Amino acid sequence: MSVYVGKSYRGIGVGRKLLKALIRASEEAGIWTLESGIFPENTASIRSHEACGFRKVGFRERIGELDGKWKDTILMERRSKVVGS
Repeated sequence: MSVYVGKSYRGIGVGRKLLKALIRASEEAGIWTLESGIFPENTASIRSHEACGFRKVGFRERIGELDGKWKDTILMERRSKVVGS
């Protein structure tokens, strides 16, 4: 899953609110695992994901493209506490 926040809305908690809404909706739908690939230099996104219960579970080489250049990503995962609901 991915959450993108426009430049003028960064740093004010919008991304974290979107993540929390996505988590809530996924749990209501019975989805118990969310995964996200994040560019390593995007430390703000990594911190937001960690604050919402995601953890780093892997590293993927040359998996995402940005500005015509292939980049590595950190694979992050969140498992719901409401498994089987």
